[in-house]
This record gives sequence, structure tokens and C-alpha cells, in this order.
Amino acid sequence: MSEVLMPKATAVWLIDNTALTFAQIAEFCGLHHLEVKGIADGDVAAGVRGQDPIGAGQLSRDEIAKGEADPNYKIKKFEGRVIEIPQAKTKRRAARYTPLSRRQDRPNAIAWFLRYHPEVTFAQISKLIGTTKSTIESVRDRTHWDSPNIKPVDPVGVGLCGQIELDGVIAQAAAKKAKEQAMKEAGIVEGGNTADDE
Repeated sequence: MSEVLMPKATAVWLIDNTALTFAQIAEFCGLHHLEVKGIADGDVAAGVRGQDPIGAGQLSRDEIAKGEADPNYKIKKFEGRVIEIPQAKTKRRAARYTPLSRRQDRPNAIAWFLRYHPEVTFAQISKLIGTTKSTIESVRDRTHWDSPNIKPVDPVGVGLCGQIELDGVIAQAAAKKAKEQAMKEAGIVEGGNTADDE
């Protein structure tokens, strides 16, 4: 059974407005029957305002009537109003925030990309680890203020990105490089001459 929104408030309403048993209310709301008894006695959820499950589309009047007629009947959540909202295929990501304690690791991560995955573009690196193009260029050109201390370090190891994100960026960059290489080779074979011959 799917979760009921605001279970205690729903239980308060059902206790006040129906003749359902504590066990039925507990089963429907996902609470313990003693907790429902405590709500009825005023020991639990004192001051909680009742939430109408009929108005909220969680329960039908017919289902309540069935439950009131038979104390052993398990009332079921009304599924008629449930709307499936499709997930958007592309989620817009917010700007990546890197904690202060991790920011000094960015140049090391950039050095790792430059050494082990030169096919990854500056735009991909900056998006993945939250840095700027000028910082990447300064690490590459060894003009960064901390150049003597920069050592290549895996960005996943220092917590700048996740392994799945990293693998995706590397795979994307490798596929792009392979496509460009194939097009270059195909251009030479198809044309029969190189750009230098023209």
C-alpha cells in the first residue's frame, strides 16, 4: 500500500468522522494501532488538525462505508486520482558548489585530466569539477601560482565528482575523438588527396 500523506492528521480526521476501528485506521495510515488509540485518547498528536483523506483524494466514501460495515475489512487507498508525472529527460543542473576544503584539490584534478585524458575538453572539465577555463589553462601552461605543488590526482578520489559522472564524460570525449579520427581518415580515403594537396 502506498504511503498516506500526513498520516497522523489523517488518523485524527478518521477517528473524529468515521466509525472505523483503530486497527483499520492504523493499517490505512501506516501507524501502530496503539498510536491510533493514543490519538483517540488525546495522548498522541494533541493539537494536530485533522486532514480529510476524501478531499485529498486518498480515500473514497464507499471505502469508508465498507470498512464501517465490516471491522475486518482493510480499507484501501483511492488510486483514481493518482497522476503519473513523467520525469523530464534532461534535468537542468544547478551550478556545482565545491566546499572550501575541496577547492585546493581542483588544480590536482585538472592535472590528472591533462595527463591521463587529454581528449576531455576544457568545457567538460570545468563543468565536471566546477572550475574555470583560465584555471585549466594556467595548470596546463604551468603558470598557476601553486604549480610546483600540483600533482595529478583522480577527481573522484578527492570528492570533486562521482565515478559515474567521470566515466560518462570520459566516454563522451573518447567517442567524439574517435568520430573525428574516423571522419579524418574517411576524408583522406574518399577524396584521394589531403588538405595539403589542394
